[in-house]
Amino acid sequence: MPIEKIIVLEDDLIIRKNLEQQLRQRRYEVASAGTIAAAQELLARDTFDLIFLDVRLPDGEGTDLLRELQSRPQKPLAVIVTGFGSVESAVNCMRDGAFDYIIKPFSAEQIGVTLKKAEEFTRLVKVSQYLSHEEGEEIGYDLLGRSPVMDQLRQLIRKVARTQATVLVQGESGTGKELVARAIYRESPRAQAPFIKVNCAAIPENLIESEFFGHEKGAFTGALNKREGRFELAHGGTILLDEISEISPQVQAKLLRVLQERELERVGGTRTIKVDVRVIATTNRDLEQSVERKEFRQDLYFRLNVVPISVAPLRERQEDVLFLAEQFMHRFARKHGVRVTGISPNCQAALHAHDWPGNVRELQNVIERAVILCGDGEELQAANLGFVPAGQQAATAAPSTTSSPAAIAPPSADALVPLEELEKRHILLALELYNGNRTHAARKLGISIRTMRNKLNEYGGRR
Repeated sequence: MPIEKIIVLEDDLIIRKNLEQQLRQRRYEVASAGTIAAAQELLARDTFDLIFLDVRLPDGEGTDLLRELQSRPQKPLAVIVTGFGSVESAVNCMRDGAFDYIIKPFSAEQIGVTLKKAEEFTRLVKVSQYLSHEEGEEIGYDLLGRSPVMDQLRQLIRKVARTQATVLVQGESGTGKELVARAIYRESPRAQAPFIKVNCAAIPENLIESEFFGHEKGAFTGALNKREGRFELAHGGTILLDEISEISPQVQAKLLRVLQERELERVGGTRTIKVDVRVIATTNRDLEQSVERKEFRQDLYFRLNVVPISVAPLRERQEDVLFLAEQFMHRFARKHGVRVTGISPNCQAALHAHDWPGNVRELQNVIERAVILCGDGEELQAANLGFVPAGQQAATAAPSTTSSPAAIAPPSADALVPLEELEKRHILLALELYNGNRTHAARKLGISIRTMRNKLNEYGGRR
């Protein structure tokens, strides 16, 4: 519920008590005051979402408090309540920041309409604030491809989209799992409601529960204000749980409750909050194997895997490589202001010969680099792609054992490096060999993507 805590600042005791009763019947937390000073004390102690503000009060004008509220970083919506209404007064109050203007005496229906408008306004503001900070590089991109595999995928998306079923999208990193989720959302009955994405692998372990379910003021150090979680922001719409396999067993248990009961409690809170959300989850792991290894809850897996969708890697749909390359070429030529006439035969051959471990995301990056390096008015050449020849790769990965005597000199104590430094070099080498693909490098090293991310953050802090 976007609106939870309300102040009733009203001089008339009967009206104040009546309004309090109506609000409590609607399950709001209500604090009341008869003077501006009392209301200011309440505002200093807690954060409120809405205030019903009488104009004429014993210690001043409610309009003065209205103007004061606008300078607060956490300001409640203000609904002016007056028995001396006029057009001029209403215009002045709305100009000074009032959300609504009600003339006494008012009915329960009027209060209900105002609260409904305030709820919707607050929800839209919070969703907008979230979306304005979202890092969505793939927003606006379509699910491209002409292969039979992609045609079948689009047909499946159309069938699944019209239902309310939970969907589990599986595929290697870079195959376009988020694009599949967004395509389901766009074609669903919830297309006009929020679409909220949570990157489970990118959120620190100690914050992910708060990100999912929100927290109350004072729930932990630094929780200075109440905050709605992503599930509340997605109420009525769709939530994308990206890389769901990276969440801890503790959060898995709480997520299972949300999927089963459609309700949650904020961190540090006791009130149960109902949510109406469609869940789409993605993973680049085989969740069945994770269940067998006791890394992922079996009951949660069954809840998520109502409709499984598998996204094929790019190497299994070679007929899409050139089509995608052309689409990316036109897109990045416009972006960077480069006139590119096409893709040369030697470049096409190089694109088809590559096995694309990073899938569509790798192809996209390769083509952007090629467009930048291409001469104006020319075709893309194989040399623009930046691929390392196989012979040179082998030489880099496995230095020759027939080198000079200095290369095979006996080891000395001076040549030893700290184990931590050796680990760093090994991780960075794995990233280089996998063209910066963290998922593939982490899998090869036998560590989780979260561990890989944490290690890279450590190394970045030491540079």
